[in-house]
Amino acid sequence: MSTILGARQVSFAADRRLLVDKVDLSLEAGTFTVVIGPNGAGKSTLLKLLCGELAPTDGAVLLNGCPVRSIPAWRLAHLRAVMPQASDLGFPFKAVEVAGLGVEGIGRGLSRPDRERLVDEAMADADVAHLAGRNYQTLSGGERQRVHFARVLAQLKAGRSVEARQILFLDEPIASLDLKHQLALLAQARRLAGEGFAVLAVLHDLQLAAGVADTLALMHAGRLVACGAPYQVLTEDRLAEVFGVSLTAPTLPPHPWRLATE
Repeated sequence: MSTILGARQVSFAADRRLLVDKVDLSLEAGTFTVVIGPNGAGKSTLLKLLCGELAPTDGAVLLNGCPVRSIPAWRLAHLRAVMPQASDLGFPFKAVEVAGLGVEGIGRGLSRPDRERLVDEAMADADVAHLAGRNYQTLSGGERQRVHFARVLAQLKAGRSVEARQILFLDEPIASLDLKHQLALLAQARRLAGEGFAVLAVLHDLQLAAGVADTLALMHAGRLVACGAPYQVLTEDRLAEVFGVSLTAPTLPPHPWRLATE
């Protein structure tokens, strides 16, 4: 394994509140990291700092050794793809056109048929190929989420023609999905990690997070209070301290689940 992205003592303040406080975190090639914690812990803010959407007020985020905010936008789009919590579109695009946004201006030496093929592959991977001709605005919340997952998959596929060391960021990617598609999306994320990508996701479901992650990053009040293998992070004392309830720590294997959809 090798470090693709490293956060060093990263902090972020807004409206006189410290939302992220001196976080150290490394994302390694070929690993799936899941950030967990209660509401307001700083999970999504941390993701925005790591992907370059926000600039830290202190500390540094380095992507392949370079400050992420110093990397030109065109190159950053080849290095990482981001699926936010919500992505609203006010225009009547077809689902295939939304997924196709992921390949626009991305990649080198790709013909139009090449780009269309990458989008078709991504839509099949996200189980939305049958929705290709549908108006995006008529889709359910879960269907829209899967279309955007196809978009980021297509972006990574096209970006692979330029950059070999890539990261996928997923912010609450399964919030609107049924169980089948939750497991399918997480299986795709694990597959990408197995192919050498670094993958970071923010999840609320502790059982799913613990089952799929190589590394759990537990946040509380802006701080990273624990980081490591799920069975090491999810202790009963820590769950009580962070979530404020008495929970029995789940019995976890030392390695991630192998999802049936993988």
